[in-house]
Amino acid sequence: MNILKDSFGRKFPYIRLSISDVCNFKCGYCLPNGYQVDKSDNRKFLHLDEIKRLAKCFSELGVNKIRVTGGEPTVRKDFFDIIKVLRFESGIQNVSITTNGYKLDKKAEQLVNSGLSGINISIDSLDRETFKNITGHDRLSEILKGIENLQNLGFENIKINAVLLNGINSSIEDFDIWAKYIEKNKVDFRFIELMRTGDNLDYFKKYHISSNIFREYLNKNNWIFQTYGKDAGPSLNFINPKFKGKFGIIAPYSKDFCKSCNRLRITSRGDLRLCLFGNTGISLRHLLQKDDQLNELKDLITRQMQFKKESHYLELGDTGSTKNLSKTGG
Repeated sequence: MNILKDSFGRKFPYIRLSISDVCNFKCGYCLPNGYQVDKSDNRKFLHLDEIKRLAKCFSELGVNKIRVTGGEPTVRKDFFDIIKVLRFESGIQNVSITTNGYKLDKKAEQLVNSGLSGINISIDSLDRETFKNITGHDRLSEILKGIENLQNLGFENIKINAVLLNGINSSIEDFDIWAKYIEKNKVDFRFIELMRTGDNLDYFKKYHISSNIFREYLNKNNWIFQTYGKDAGPSLNFINPKFKGKFGIIAPYSKDFCKSCNRLRITSRGDLRLCLFGNTGISLRHLLQKDDQLNELKDLITRQMQFKKESHYLELGDTGSTKNLSKTGG
């Protein structure tokens, strides 16, 4: 079996597949004015058959994990059909999603029964008003109820992501609240450093803060750094035997962050993006129309790997062509 590698020796067993740019939340760091139709790109989102062919191709290239993202992936009417195809008809072993948790309390059972391997949920604060101010929605309670429902159904691979925002959710009190939550709940909680995109420079300047502040908190409270394998990805993970859950940090501005990169990205319209913050993307869509195009598609993807850069160069202020994170799944 072929395994995707770049010129720096990194392997890529993991794909982030966006199936929609649309998001029904209005998070300040991503879509503060809500979803706006991109009039410069009138291509429709990937169809189910195209997604099936794409996944089969990546499976034959050694990919064993696909995370379905957006936008908000669950807004698609055929969302569960997509999950079924990926999980049972493509050869991909691990299929997970990232969601804002919209109607999670009502969808929990269907999500569990769909065969998903994992669910990542975006919750930037456990304070109701803070959550509402960040997202534009007063839905924290139903999201937390959804997590409870998932756990009651025996679903264990739950992760919560929060964007670390200076002065909003970055205090010791905020960290303590999360600690109390994961003390009793078996979930992985990760803070992600706010990343600059093409549209959020003013927001970034106002709210970006280094994740070192959270790492110092973990060190002072006896959290133990947990090492993973070479291809585990860039998340730094911490455990404490007194807690059911784990803490994590995703620090894209840290030294050597890209050294452990193990993922490629597909946009909702079928473009291959070698990096979240790359300047270019190549369309794969013309090779997703027929089953007999598989070898040609594999060849195109393999050849593109030579163009993957060593780093995203975010620390130099290079955000590439990423206007906002709804475009490529964050």
